[in-house]
Amino acid sequence: MIEPTADPHVCDAAITRAFSVLGKRWNGMLLRVLGFGAGSFAELRRAVPGISDTMLADRLAELVGAGLVDRVVEPGPPVSVRYALTDAGERLMPVLDDLGRWANESLAREAASTR
Repeated sequence: MIEPTADPHVCDAAITRAFSVLGKRWNGMLLRVLGFGAGSFAELRRAVPGISDTMLADRLAELVGAGLVDRVVEPGPPVSVRYALTDAGERLMPVLDDLGRWANESLAREAASTR
């Protein structure tokens, strides 16, 4: 169990770190898609409607830097690049599953569709 901070009105450092990555638009969705298996840039772009190529590249680089995603270069020809979850990313999948269940049960669908 995570120890609470001394001041209950201040978010602890671990949650702050987690949401600094997971709280950014697209990151949770990309991780969830990769939870179903490795994918290429084009496959990920198709799986997450609305994300631009630039944003996808930025978010993938961020997730790689955070240690949640591996960038794997597969020898060719043609050479290809695939993205896959690391062990840390895999351990996040039950949390994302729970979050999805909670959202289905607790959040109004209209609120999500107005964004």
